[in-house]
Amino acid sequence: MKVLVATEKPFAKVAVDGIREVVEQAGYQLVLLEKYTAKEQLLEAVADADALIIRSDNVDAEVLDAAKQLKIVVRAGAGYDNIDLAAATAHNVVAMNTPGQNSNAVAELALGMMVMAVRNMYNGTSGTELKGKKLGIHAYGNVGRNVARIAKGFGMDIYAYDAYCPDEVMVAEGVTPLHSAQELYATCDVVSLHIPATPETKGSINYALLQNMPKGGLLVNTARKEVINEDELIQFMQERADFRYVTDVMPAADQKMHELFEGRYFATPKKMGAQTAEANINAGIAAAKQIVDFIQNGNTRFQVNK
Repeated sequence: MKVLVATEKPFAKVAVDGIREVVEQAGYQLVLLEKYTAKEQLLEAVADADALIIRSDNVDAEVLDAAKQLKIVVRAGAGYDNIDLAAATAHNVVAMNTPGQNSNAVAELALGMMVMAVRNMYNGTSGTELKGKKLGIHAYGNVGRNVARIAKGFGMDIYAYDAYCPDEVMVAEGVTPLHSAQELYATCDVVSLHIPATPETKGSINYALLQNMPKGGLLVNTARKEVINEDELIQFMQERADFRYVTDVMPAADQKMHELFEGRYFATPKKMGAQTAEANINAGIAAAKQIVDFIQNGNTRFQVNK
């Protein structure tokens, strides 16, 4: 049984060591493909792999065609839009993610970006505090719950909207449930975005939604860039000089936005949410454990394709 770790952006060594321990204790072989520079290298490496662990690497129909023995692919992280789920299903390959392993890292980044934004990007001028501000969490999953936990320490009033999370779950955690995105954006000074990129959500953060936000509003996006309608965001920010947008998923219009909205817009050079040593280790080892559990016990708990 061969387990391939294919990572253009490699795991930390301690994470690889942990993955190796899990895989080899199960009696399987671990193969590494790190820092590869061409898709052809991935296609060659997957040819005889039974299981595959990836990070932000793309697994499309071409990769799955080449992987004749592949039974399972696990994305070490929460998002899995870099896996072609329909193609995986067509090839009888189980696709999984590792939900929750990066959640604290992403949440800490979101709060850090909030502090930076309300302090005017640390430009030396007087800003505001988060204490007493209304925080809206758009999607109350693993990351959203960690954002709420940390935000309580800042003394924020916390609201959330998630069509799939029962009100009583939020209430039990000291969060006020709201029942539409429009209500969330109209109520809150700061909105932290945690929705996945799906056909329903892509482009859904648009002019009509954003115009509900109160004066001085701040949107923090540590989710996916595809959920933002960039043209309408730019239009809105041109009309609302009080509004700020910070993100760790750089928009296609990054340069234009820097020029237009200096001091009100910030994007990290690459996605940073899971870029901590702890998250790197947690997600990688979780992926290895899920592979072993699937191969040995048929456990498909974290399967994301059908």
